[in-house]
Amino acid sequence: MAGNFAQTNIAEEVMEPLANLKVIEMGQLIAGPFAAKTLADFGADVIKIEPPKVGDALRKWRLLKDGTSVWWQVQSRNKRSLSLDLKQAEAQEIVRTLIKEADVLIENFRPGTLEGWGLDPEKLLEINPRLIVLRISGYGQTGPYRDKPGFGVVAEAMGGLRHLTAEPGRVPVRVGISIGDTLASLHGVIGILLALQERHKSGQGQIIDIALYEAVFNCMESLLPEYSAFGEVRQAAGSALPGIAPTNAYLCADGGYVLVAGNGDSIFKRLMTAIGRDDLGNDPQLENNDGRVKRVAELDRAIGEWAKTVSTDKALEILDSVAVPAGRIYTVVDIANDPHYKARENIQSIQMHDGSILDVPGVIPKLSRTPGTIKSLAPDIGQNTDEILRSIGLSDLQVASLKERGVAFTKN
Repeated sequence: MAGNFAQTNIAEEVMEPLANLKVIEMGQLIAGPFAAKTLADFGADVIKIEPPKVGDALRKWRLLKDGTSVWWQVQSRNKRSLSLDLKQAEAQEIVRTLIKEADVLIENFRPGTLEGWGLDPEKLLEINPRLIVLRISGYGQTGPYRDKPGFGVVAEAMGGLRHLTAEPGRVPVRVGISIGDTLASLHGVIGILLALQERHKSGQGQIIDIALYEAVFNCMESLLPEYSAFGEVRQAAGSALPGIAPTNAYLCADGGYVLVAGNGDSIFKRLMTAIGRDDLGNDPQLENNDGRVKRVAELDRAIGEWAKTVSTDKALEILDSVAVPAGRIYTVVDIANDPHYKARENIQSIQMHDGSILDVPGVIPKLSRTPGTIKSLAPDIGQNTDEILRSIGLSDLQVASLKERGVAFTKN
């Protein structure tokens, strides 16, 4: 059964930290697939199971090239695609066969979906006691909300983030990406790595239960302790960070914004010198953050008045020269042309099947001795169906029969 997950490049298999880790991905869109992509980037052999003909819905999200989302090339690189109709018993049995030799199963369906197919994680653990199952859902597998549909937009609001992402008195806005899904995914990857480490000692797998909302909530810093201790309900503060000063976005003479984080004690003094306000830098009431917070409006005015007299580039030049953390607001144009991004290989160019070049995010984190790599393009729907089914002992005739009856699928 080890052949089910055989890699094609032995050298890469030896070098990458997750080589020989056998992963089955079930689910669609963002949270589960992002977790599997992260593992695949570092050598895990990921078999992505997706429905026949249509495949993962992400294939049609955002901007399409030749009928497929360019996002797909990021989310599903380094994976193999097995297309099965999981509502059919024969497809479910194929999953059970693959599970026997798998290390990890990742799924992000609504709670109860796997159970409805007879693929309860508890039953799968009976088949393979070493299996680690990551379950990502909107509200988790327990609790009164478990059966509610939960997308990232709802989770981000329930986790406390959306209330804070607004200008004071304005309608709360959503962060422009599916941050709730991504945070849940990264928590899931942490869970998998913890479970793998524990398995070295016990030899046993386990189930990891992640909810989108709680992954967001886990990143909300002192939000809850402040409410518990003081009854403080943190409110939206626009571009500032409440309770930390000075840190904000300031309009410059050319219409651009400079972001300044002058909230370290020594940094604050250097910042005040740079803008010609040593009177504030030497004020004993402003030596520490708590004192500066009390006068944050005054500090913002002082920095804002200085910023209006210089261009964005000049502001950054001055602040860089005195080691004050500062930056501009990047668009994707800035990102794509930034020399630092390129130097750190944060952007990599891949050649598509039609010969065109597509820029995609590189692999992170960066490991010095065993870095992750982009080894293969994202697959077509069911691109690897035949090879995977043959690897579990099915004949060509059996594979053809499964495809004729709609149990399995390969895009022609």
